[in-house]
Amino acid sequence: MIPEVIIYCDGACSPNPGVGGWGAVLLTSAPKPLRRELSGADPRSTNNRMELTAALRALEALKRPCRVTVFTDSTYVKNAFTEGWLDKWQRNGWKTKEKKPVLNDDLWKALLEICSRHQVDWQWVAGHSTNVENNRADALAVAAREALATGK
Repeated sequence: MIPEVIIYCDGACSPNPGVGGWGAVLLTSAPKPLRRELSGADPRSTNNRMELTAALRALEALKRPCRVTVFTDSTYVKNAFTEGWLDKWQRNGWKTKEKKPVLNDDLWKALLEICSRHQVDWQWVAGHSTNVENNRADALAVAAREALATGK
């Protein structure tokens, strides 16, 4: 039986660009409930890079192929997978429809690679709302960013 995992991920950057943080909450229910929280920071980043990094690091934490539902409050991340943006970028040699290089292509390529090992369903969740797990992922991202920024 393939394990099922739910991931909530979020990124934070202040200022943008500036010191960034990312956070993720991984949840499983079978055979026994498990919870894992991950976070990290980067001294020079953007909000979009931190959103991508959160999803990437969470998926990289999975030890074997899984059925994964990823919740993100980033339409940038979700829509790239669900609206065919990644397919178009790849067909165009990692160029946008305006013929400009796709930003963050290093992270997009890494995400595509890790997603090829799993069955991933991308879902959008409203940020800073009533979703407890998304708010926790945000808190992890902000705490990681603040810890790096203040040296604590």
